[in-house]
Amino acid sequence: MCEREINKLGTEEINKVVDRPLTEQKPLNKEELISENISNRKSIIQYLVKSYEKYNILSILVAIISILTILIIAVDECRQCFIKLENKALTDHEFLKKFWVYGKNVESGYLKEVFTVLDRLGYRNDPNSTDWDLLWAHDYPFRKLYQKLNNLKPHQKVNHFPGCGYITNKVDLATSGLKYIPPAFKLPVHKDKLLEYSKKYPNVSFVQKNNDHRNIKIQKIDEIDLDSEGTFVQEYVDKPLLVNGHKFDIGIYTVITSVDPLRIYIYNGEALLRFCPVKYYPFDPENLDKYVVGDDYLPTWEVPALDYYYNELGFGMRDSLNAYLQAQGKNPAVIWEQIEDSIRTVIIAKEPLITDVLKRFKSKRNFFEMMRFDFVLDENLKIYLLEANMSPNLSSAHFPPNRLLYQQVLYNILGSKSEEEMLVSDKNIASFPKKCNSNLCRTSCVSPDCQLCKPCLSPETRQYLVQAFKEHLHRGD
Repeated sequence: MCEREINKLGTEEINKVVDRPLTEQKPLNKEELISENISNRKSIIQYLVKSYEKYNILSILVAIISILTILIIAVDECRQCFIKLENKALTDHEFLKKFWVYGKNVESGYLKEVFTVLDRLGYRNDPNSTDWDLLWAHDYPFRKLYQKLNNLKPHQKVNHFPGCGYITNKVDLATSGLKYIPPAFKLPVHKDKLLEYSKKYPNVSFVQKNNDHRNIKIQKIDEIDLDSEGTFVQEYVDKPLLVNGHKFDIGIYTVITSVDPLRIYIYNGEALLRFCPVKYYPFDPENLDKYVVGDDYLPTWEVPALDYYYNELGFGMRDSLNAYLQAQGKNPAVIWEQIEDSIRTVIIAKEPLITDVLKRFKSKRNFFEMMRFDFVLDENLKIYLLEANMSPNLSSAHFPPNRLLYQQVLYNILGSKSEEEMLVSDKNIASFPKKCNSNLCRTSCVSPDCQLCKPCLSPETRQYLVQAFKEHLHRGD
């Protein structure tokens, strides 16, 4: 192709050549390419000028560089995402919380709800681990596992407090003489006091109990074995409040998270109601199903007076009872106020004894205690505390609808966020600004009024305040 022929090409023809796919262009050999370059310089220059005018090579280069830059950034971000995902998987694998269970016949399933909740919260059952995070003990663990539980790491938690037997031991609690607890007498040591009390109140009936809370039966004083070791006799609460003619008790779940300083949480989201299977009247002390709540109790959803509230309106047990009492012209609030006061009274009274036991352990921040307080009511809505249960029943095998209650209680206890997710600053735990800003506290920490001011806080006290603040934020119901 000569110069004259190229010059004859119009703009349209040049564009067609440029836009033609490479596969349609005839390839040139080396000699033809050299000859073409030498003989047609002007044509090539003109061609390049026209191409530049049409496509603006500089703009194209800038666009290409921009696209390449975006692609490089995108590829790098994807690479970082994959690295983060890999690291997260590794972290989850390495730092998955571990728990183990201490109890008899665990395989029978009575702790099924515990396993279910822990699994959902990301815990892995690892009985062989030495770096576990939680020990869930159904049986009291501190006698057989003392050495292991006296050398706990800061992150390890145990679901019992050393010394809480002073609360859950039925004899100790019943004979404590505390408010809301019916008078009781330990046998045979308090035999004389019992006889004296029965003379003073000749119409009172008694029940003889032991720590197993079995074989309970109403008896008159002359029917009681006064020399029976390991038992106690307690005044029977007559004229109980009845619903549809049935006597019942109320179970309230409570958690102690700290002793000295004392922190107690009462679960207000629900209550466990258990009804005697046989109506109270006509009364017969020989028929225990009339006045003793056993394993085969009558559940709330089978009590006709509560059926509408529980089954039709979808209320819980506590709210169903409240609605029923309000419909009867009674104020249920007085029940819950007494119950909370009773729980506080008992735990505060027993705290010094628990603190003494805790002194045998290197740390007192590794423990918590979940228990259930059981109450009965009389017809005037006065409450009576009968017992506090260590490791209360959490099995829904017999009554499946109770599963929700048990799981909610466990979630409230175990479902709080981890230390890393719950950062607490000094501002969150600051208190008594007026006192802390006084001349007394600004110059000295001697006064008790200044002990909680930031300059006077000991590391241990600060840790207690931080823990209390976290628990308050995540206390649930």
